[in-house]
Amino acid sequence: MNHPLVERARTEGTPLIDPVANTTGDAADTRVATFVWAGKRAPRLIGDFCGWEDGDPVVLVKEAPSVWTYRLALPKDAYMEYVFVDGDQRLDDPFNLRRVSNGMGKYNQYFYVTPGLQPPALPRRLKGQVERHVIEAEHLMAGLRRNVYLYRPATEQPVPLVVVWDGRDYLRRARLDVIVDTLISQGRICPLALAMVDNGRQARTLEYACSEATLGLLYEAVLPLARQHLNLVDVSEQPGAYGVLGASMGGLMALYTGLRMAGIFGHVLSQSGAFTLDDYDSVVFELVEHGPRRDLKVWLDVGLYDLHPLLPSNRRMRAALAARGYGVGYNEYPAGHNYNAWREDVVKGLEFLYG
Repeated sequence: MNHPLVERARTEGTPLIDPVANTTGDAADTRVATFVWAGKRAPRLIGDFCGWEDGDPVVLVKEAPSVWTYRLALPKDAYMEYVFVDGDQRLDDPFNLRRVSNGMGKYNQYFYVTPGLQPPALPRRLKGQVERHVIEAEHLMAGLRRNVYLYRPATEQPVPLVVVWDGRDYLRRARLDVIVDTLISQGRICPLALAMVDNGRQARTLEYACSEATLGLLYEAVLPLARQHLNLVDVSEQPGAYGVLGASMGGLMALYTGLRMAGIFGHVLSQSGAFTLDDYDSVVFELVEHGPRRDLKVWLDVGLYDLHPLLPSNRRMRAALAARGYGVGYNEYPAGHNYNAWREDVVKGLEFLYG
């Protein structure tokens, strides 16, 4: 097939990226991404830009015999994930070899609108150490055992602790240990330790939906483990010195942890916090708006192409926190709901909270 778009796709890879014609002002920061499919019939297209399976799949347009396209205007600094689908079957884009795990046993294809804006790889040589431990507190969690990964920075001084919900994902998919080690070595954040707590898999939603049992697990099992193996500052002398981090449901649980245990966890980093589910607001809104004001410093971030209704929900949460006088940092990034986006933006949150 010798159609010019197909030839470009074979040479450049897809989607094809072009500037918007005759652009001025804000439009100059926009690019057109053209998805190309070659075949007698076209699959549908889902991705960050249409809400994935919960949104409306994109119908490709017939450009020429056996050539199908879809054009999408995006910010020049956007990062997108997508996949072609035929019914329930996922189809690889033959013109894009870039794949990333979606964390649920499948893969998405991805692209940066401007490849040169892709962040450079962080150095892989670690100064800190990560050790895996196992906790048992079956009355407070699903299952008999749970992994906790402790990161110890390369310092002998006592340091704050940051508890990380979905810890294994942040460790393996976001390389949080590398990020923290790099920020410490560059002097961009103070030294800190991590307790990365694995989730309950099938019970994850139950454990992270503002669960008092999960707070009990944190207080009775995770904190004693961290204090045993890490040199931590004493929160009785420095109240609120510890932090808590999470994404999506973990972001909801991070803010809930801070609101309920502010005397220990006075620093909250919530990424794409699921404060509203199916148009139903979580109790965190009531705690922020009507509960006692806590001594909290909060960072929120969310994708411009995030899952519905997370973008408007995070905007409302930012306003609610600010109205009660909380110290709030906030960022909206041009990407969707995934660890590549969270990995890049978590740096801003760590610098805001522990710079």
